[in-house]
Amino acid sequence: MRRGKGLAGLLLATMSLALLWGAQRGLPVDALSEEERMKNVELASPAVTLQPDEIPTLHLPAPRHTMPPPPELPEATPAVTAPAPTPPEPTPAEEPPPEPTPLPDGSLIRATTISGGLTVRNGTGYELDVGAILAEGPPQRLPAEGPQILIIHTHSSEAYTPAGLDRYEASDTNRTEDERFNIIRVGDELCQIYEEAGLRVIHDRGVYDYPSYTGSYGRSGAAVESYLAEHPDIAVVIDMHRDALGSDGVVYKIMAEESGVVASQVMLLCGSDASGLEHPNWRSNLSLALYLQAAVDEKYPTLMRPVELVPQRYNQHLTGGSLILEVGSSGNTLQEALAAVRLFGEATAPALLALAEEPEA
Repeated sequence: MRRGKGLAGLLLATMSLALLWGAQRGLPVDALSEEERMKNVELASPAVTLQPDEIPTLHLPAPRHTMPPPPELPEATPAVTAPAPTPPEPTPAEEPPPEPTPLPDGSLIRATTISGGLTVRNGTGYELDVGAILAEGPPQRLPAEGPQILIIHTHSSEAYTPAGLDRYEASDTNRTEDERFNIIRVGDELCQIYEEAGLRVIHDRGVYDYPSYTGSYGRSGAAVESYLAEHPDIAVVIDMHRDALGSDGVVYKIMAEESGVVASQVMLLCGSDASGLEHPNWRSNLSLALYLQAAVDEKYPTLMRPVELVPQRYNQHLTGGSLILEVGSSGNTLQEALAAVRLFGEATAPALLALAEEPEA
């Protein structure tokens, strides 16, 4: 059994934006129980960011399975001598940023990008050595047989801002039971990408937050325990969500700045035992989050927001490989979220395959 140790050539981006992060459904934070509380109410926690000379040299082992080869490119056509170029037109003055998009309720959607890179937003009192965690590598091992990854949605009805043909009958603000338009659809996309790469995935498409939002983590946690009882070797559990960021009538759509693609940003969130509840696995989960963050950052340096480390558990105490994956925000469209999860899946599939155990001879 070989061990995945990380990625080489990591790019770094630092946090440059401070936002006041709003709670979902307009509920005040203190009106929710600990497990129902919004994960990203504010950016008041200190950030731990690796400087370039602190990033360890990491080596990603060859995956146990190979990604499908890219299609062959057609033969190059003979070169054609082009006429001498005409002098360029004078560069026009830089245009002002676009105005925010108004919503029916009077709020405005404003696009922004949150710098991420190898940064941890630490909402606990624990000290973190991000470089050491990366150098050590994740402890998780994907089994050679049986299901390896579970994708579930605690807040299954979370949806995005309607746009184009992606319009739905809302069950609440930015929520719908229609699986073609909510976060379950985004989970379908990631599941397909992972399976095509050679990973074995269970995608739970159950609804755990409707008709009652309260208690959704209890219901999804029971489902995770049921899957683990049947398949105890599942190594990674991804609870996929859609975030909600906004304040004072402004809803933020968080956008990656990758060339040739219009995509939302993505965030990994790790719980801890800082709330006082037992959670022996949180350091293992954080190690996996940083490993995947590094894999994405190497290919798409603006896709990821900082990793969030928070006091609450969010069911992540159930395994040593549990993460919350936030794909976009309520201000994003479904197509922006789908584009983001495709990039995330493309970048993380080889990293996960490198953690797979070799089948017995």
